[in-house]
Amino acid sequence: MWSYILKRLLLMIPTLLGVLLITFIVVQFVPGGPVEQYLAEARAGQAGGGDAGAFAYRGGQGVDPKRLEEIKALYGFDKPAHERFLQMLGQFARFDLGQSFFQNKDVWALIVEKLPVSISLGMWTFLISYGVAVPLGVAKAVRAGTRFDLVTTLLVLVGYAIPGFVLGVALLVIFGGQLQWFPLRGLTSGNWEELSWGARIVDYLWHITLPVTAMVLGSFAVTTMLTKNAFLEEIRKQYVLTARAKGLGDRQVLWKHVFRNALIPIVTGFPAAFVGAFFTGALLIETLFSLDGLGLLSYESVIRRDYPVVLGTLYLFTLIGLVTKLISDLCYVWVDPRVKFD
Repeated sequence: MWSYILKRLLLMIPTLLGVLLITFIVVQFVPGGPVEQYLAEARAGQAGGGDAGAFAYRGGQGVDPKRLEEIKALYGFDKPAHERFLQMLGQFARFDLGQSFFQNKDVWALIVEKLPVSISLGMWTFLISYGVAVPLGVAKAVRAGTRFDLVTTLLVLVGYAIPGFVLGVALLVIFGGQLQWFPLRGLTSGNWEELSWGARIVDYLWHITLPVTAMVLGSFAVTTMLTKNAFLEEIRKQYVLTARAKGLGDRQVLWKHVFRNALIPIVTGFPAAFVGAFFTGALLIETLFSLDGLGLLSYESVIRRDYPVVLGTLYLFTLIGLVTKLISDLCYVWVDPRVKFD
């Protein structure tokens, strides 16, 4: 197994380099970079009657060439593309993600600043989804074909069919606007610092209810149906019939024999789901409920061509994804010793 782990770790290097290289090449051909945005703002300021000396204009020809070179040097565009790429790899090897062009902060600082919102959304979605979907899937497998199974399947699939953003709008209009039971925006109230600890918890849960509800309903279906199908497949196997023939009760057969084997495809997905909860980016939900998280940070960085943030977060999330995938594969051995990597 150690040779397999070493091989997977070595394969992460070309995979990571490939992702960064492709993204870096695409970035070079995308118009509207930071230099172009600076020039556009300069022309807009000149057209609006701004200080002409501030931009050193020469008639209608644009920015002074020396000033233009200074701008390119400021953003690092005075070097050839391959040198900038190698410099970026050197920084990433030291886990230096660079500094944002427009927010005057390190990329690490921006990620840490936005992470609490994404953790709140992702962790609650993860816990509620698995905490409800797994028991529901087991109950559906035990009662397969009954009215309970049919009704819950219909409800789960309807929830899955409704986009989270549409559901979020409906929740805001009904419970936030008309009934005014929940706040319309933010993760906490403005006077949160002045509240007691108990009041802070209540205030936080009050704010997080609607966005988590909008995110969690769509994730029920996959986990619920996966759990149900896994249990049904195990229940029909020969060892279950043998256990019942020996006189074991249905509950003992289900939880002692079927449960471990049926949870293999679910448990192996825990690492990815758990780690993803810390770095989830629900762009539409964050925008709708005015939550400043990683999803909104990534979107704004792409729109503003803030390349250090785009490439830095891409590097970090890709690395975490590769490591998480390896951990998920290793969980197969932990859950089922019959699996051999060789």
